[in-house]
Amino acid sequence: MESMRAVVYLSVCLSVLTSLCQGQRSADSQLQSASDEPLLGLTTSELAEALQGVLDADSRVGLSVEKKASVIPRCDVGERCAMKHGPRIGRLCDCLRGTACNTFFLRCY
Repeated sequence: MESMRAVVYLSVCLSVLTSLCQGQRSADSQLQSASDEPLLGLTTSELAEALQGVLDADSRVGLSVEKKASVIPRCDVGERCAMKHGPRIGRLCDCLRGTACNTFFLRCY
């Protein structure tokens, strides 16, 4: 049973890898043929300058790609840790280590 599972797993992995390699090979051949033709009547250097201008404009505005870490407060045992909004449960705080938020009582136990 275990060897059959390994064979199935290996065959699935190989088929996914093969399909990814086929897509990569076809994309490479398309890129080579497209690079010879100018895009929108612009040369590569003009496109590079335009891209650099857009990137410089983003840095001046101060756009940040980094995700800010959200800090969730900690709950003690017996405190309310969640609220129910219809079928959804919204977290109010994170229970201490060794406890979990009970989804029926909505308290840390």
